[in-house]
Amino acid sequence: MSDGVSDPAPDHVSEPVLASAAGLRHAFFTRKGGVSPAPFDSLNCGFRDGEPRANVLENRRRAAAAFGLAGEALCTLRQVHGRTVARVDAPWAVGEGPEADALVTDRPGVVLGVLTADCAPLLFADAEAGVVGAAHAGWRGALDGVAEATLDAMAGLGAEAGRTVAAIGPCIQQESYEVGPEFPQLFRDQDQANLRFFRPAARAGHFLFDLPGYLAARLERAGLAAVAAVARDTCAEAESFFSYRRACLEGDRRFGSGLSAIALVD
Repeated sequence: MSDGVSDPAPDHVSEPVLASAAGLRHAFFTRKGGVSPAPFDSLNCGFRDGEPRANVLENRRRAAAAFGLAGEALCTLRQVHGRTVARVDAPWAVGEGPEADALVTDRPGVVLGVLTADCAPLLFADAEAGVVGAAHAGWRGALDGVAEATLDAMAGLGAEAGRTVAAIGPCIQQESYEVGPEFPQLFRDQDQANLRFFRPAARAGHFLFDLPGYLAARLERAGLAAVAAVARDTCAEAESFFSYRRACLEGDRRFGSGLSAIALVD
């Protein structure tokens, strides 16, 4: 295990809409730059069966160090594919985060993190108010409104939609997201217009779902100052990202969790 003194920063993707905002840092980390062996190689930030806890703690430490903070500053959740939002006033102990799928803060020195492996990570910031948020959005959380719930929680800390920018991080893209014949009806029941996020798949009766497009449309309706998306496919890009769907297709349910994070800086 490295002493961390000379470790390079873990590989990550950034989004200009957030990178240009003053007083904050963000990162959509790839799977590169950690210490985990296969099949969790190498920057697995989620505790998984078969992955030594020490490896995950070291990976989380490296990720937090990219923000200039100790590993203890990184807050993640027990994600349940819902719309509950946790307010973070101070970091909690590793593994003791609440059951929720989003978190918000107005406190510098706290790193908000969500874990994904095909679901969409969402990062939010109202730089003027000094409020940031992060959310985990699979199809169910997206449909149930986890993005809007995060914005509501940020408003409770003084953020305003018209000043808030949001970025949708790497996630499964439409070309890789085949769904069954019953799936589009769930979205059609909400709004007939949602059918535009589906197109026929090669397999008869199946469809390809545009998760980031659906989320972007909901965020734009919320009146945000800017909404951007990182068009990277977690399922298709095996060298760069973890993917639940790819692992299932390959017959191995062991996979790592990628971290997306945002923090206010002094």
